[in-house]
Amino acid sequence: MRAWVLLSAVLWYLTGVGWQRSSESTKRGFIYGKPGHPVKIYVKLHHHSPILVCMDLKHAEIETVDPTYRWIGPNEKPLTANYRINKTKTGKLMVKDFLEPLSGLYTCTLSYKTIKAQTQEEKMVKQRYDFMLFAYREPDYSYQMAVRFTTKSCVGRYNDLLFRVLKKILDNLISDLSCQIVEPSYKCHFVKLPKHGLLNELFIAFQVNPFAPGWKGACSDTIDCEDVTNHNILQARDRIEEFFRSQANIFYHDFNKTIPAMHFVDHSFQVIRMDSCRPGFGKNEGLHSNCATCCVVCSPGTFSPDVDVTCQTCISIRTYGAKSCP
Repeated sequence: MRAWVLLSAVLWYLTGVGWQRSSESTKRGFIYGKPGHPVKIYVKLHHHSPILVCMDLKHAEIETVDPTYRWIGPNEKPLTANYRINKTKTGKLMVKDFLEPLSGLYTCTLSYKTIKAQTQEEKMVKQRYDFMLFAYREPDYSYQMAVRFTTKSCVGRYNDLLFRVLKKILDNLISDLSCQIVEPSYKCHFVKLPKHGLLNELFIAFQVNPFAPGWKGACSDTIDCEDVTNHNILQARDRIEEFFRSQANIFYHDFNKTIPAMHFVDHSFQVIRMDSCRPGFGKNEGLHSNCATCCVVCSPGTFSPDVDVTCQTCISIRTYGAKSCP
């Protein structure tokens, strides 16, 4: 029996008994430096960084004589090629499998010569480029939902029975998605409608999150678990929304003669997405305007111990992605 049919039967019974993002434009998929201005780049956790070029667009479009490139990493030491650092002889850099501690300032110095054609006089020129790389991850989604049902009276056991049946139906709708209904509650209020008398209505609220017991099992084959959990929670949202839409359809098609005392209030369904960040990450629209919706790694001097979206201050922290304050 479909969930909306089941709820309708209960109502009748109750009635009868009562991207990778960056601050700079790219060319051919590369990110170029900008003299005098750090370029902010956001790299998704466990993904590769874009290709950084130790040159600005102006220099890229002209010839460069005897260029050399020197990259310095966040630890202020020269970067050497390894399984994670990919460097080329033409000044390009890519960081593989990006992690929180890899965040920070990457500096490259371009050295080249200018030669006077008449005298063959050589002059060495140096130009520095700064790239600020930040690890980020997508926020974890959850949804706060609200809905209303009419009721015959604000007193009696049938309101509680409807509430419990509704929660059970919704749990069953999304159980295969590793999602769950949490913090359900309801209150009964008197509502005065224009040109109508007083009505008793149940104001029902609940939250849907993707962390039902055993939720990690759905992520066993993937590193970016939030991609899986967010996909599941979006499906759960759509199913619940369709369920309440069907309640309105049933009301109009089946209850055209006799309106039950307890029924779904059309257009009362409301849903709001709420974001949370994993420990070590937070949101900061002022600091990271190009990644305002991202959970960006907490910078040195800050930390995040829980699923809050804000990195808290802790001046003793010197690393990226701190989850506690010593």
